Amino acid sequence: MIVWLGAYPCMRENLSMRCLTTIGAALLIGCAAGPDYLQPPVDVPMAYKEGAQWKIARPQTVETRQAWWAIYGDPVLDDLIVQAIRANQNIAQAEAQVRQARALADAARAGFFPSLGATADGARARTNSNGNIAVGNSVGIALQAGWEPDLWGGVRRAAEAGEAGSQASADDLAAARLSIQALLAQDYFQLRTTDRLADLYRRTVDAYRKSLSLTRHQYDVGVALRSDVALAQTQMESADAQRIELQLQRAQLEHAIAILLGKTPAAFSLVAVEAPLVSVPATPPGLPSQLLERRPDIAAAERRAAQANANIGVARAAWFPTVQLSASDGRSSAGLSTLFAAPSRVWSLGTALAGTLFDGGLRGAHSDQAVAAYDGAAAQYRQTVLAGFQEVEDSLAALRLLDEESVVQERAVQAAQLAEKLALAQYRAGTASYLGVVTAQTLALTNERAAVQLRGRQLVASVALVKASGGGWSTTEPDGVIKAAPVASD
Repeated sequence: MIVWLGAYPCMRENLSMRCLTTIGAALLIGCAAGPDYLQPPVDVPMAYKEGAQWKIARPQTVETRQAWWAIYGDPVLDDLIVQAIRANQNIAQAEAQVRQARALADAARAGFFPSLGATADGARARTNSNGNIAVGNSVGIALQAGWEPDLWGGVRRAAEAGEAGSQASADDLAAARLSIQALLAQDYFQLRTTDRLADLYRRTVDAYRKSLSLTRHQYDVGVALRSDVALAQTQMESADAQRIELQLQRAQLEHAIAILLGKTPAAFSLVAVEAPLVSVPATPPGLPSQLLERRPDIAAAERRAAQANANIGVARAAWFPTVQLSASDGRSSAGLSTLFAAPSRVWSLGTALAGTLFDGGLRGAHSDQAVAAYDGAAAQYRQTVLAGFQEVEDSLAALRLLDEESVVQERAVQAAQLAEKLALAQYRAGTASYLGVVTAQTLALTNERAAVQLRGRQLVASVALVKASGGGWSTTEPDGVIKAAPVASD
């Protein structure tokens, strides 16, 4: 579109604003360069292999401040996660990135509006015009306005890209929150599992110490061998060494939790408890179809694909010429006393049409780059969706099989405990060797330890399913919504 400003009638002062309005309305009629965005298609199954009937995800605005961890009924965990949300540095970094993305989106939208400026100047000069020497003053004030109409939709596409980027950044913040929450819950459950194992080994060492005392007594009365005493002592010391090893594991988990809380390890400690581990929440047999839709990483990847698509339009808009509209109104005089007199008024209206005729392939390269960036973003989105399906499948399979394993393991623990009691009774009666006692005790400890570790693995797997499903198994807002640190805005 080419716009021509004639000398008449637009040079007439009383029609200047009418001319600008007419021209502006005409220039607004344009189309947005580049393709309109369509969500990249993903070839995914309609149901999960592990039995949960879920539909294909359609990413949407996410909210990960639901208190999903309340399903475990552990007040200590509740308090730790609230602390992490408010003080974790990864979350703080993501919040800063959200503010940055919002500012970039605002900057892109600024292109829709004209710019307005003001100047004031004063000068004293000596001039020579055909031998006529003159010294004089000049003063002036003026307002200038300029506007580049969005003929080809480049500004619209830039604003679209900025908005999509802002939404993706907000989804990244939600993903950071959910990731920190899940990691903290998993570390916490592993620490509590270590506490249970430490308690098991303390009780085991006490039992082995009694067995050592028994073998020494049997040796003193001549009914046991010296090797029995050595075997009993070896077993006790080995169990005690494993108890100390658990202390190292606990210390490392405690340090990891401290960092997630935004604290130094020296500033945080968690008291060991001997209470049983919390129960594993039951997984609903038919999980709601909306859960995978709110996964923040999927939503962020989809928004970045939309951002990349809009950037194609920005690159293609550079192929078209630009139109600049300008206007100024002010006063110019030889002195301040006459500056505001009627003859001192000056004004101008203008337009300029500019386009690049040759750039050595620069615009084509930028356009190809934008298309390639979109293809990469679309592939990343599809891969994120597929990874989400894998994570849910893995977690569902883990919970199902670990539940079956726990039933079998509990039977193994009961059988091993019975075998230990019988072996000790036979040894006291002198009808069995101490090697049989050691074997039975080792089997009992191994199976009890496996049972405790299995419960810990179930809790970790359930947290993984919560994370994989986007933060909880409920699609309604629970009563407890955590107030996270607000994202600063202007």
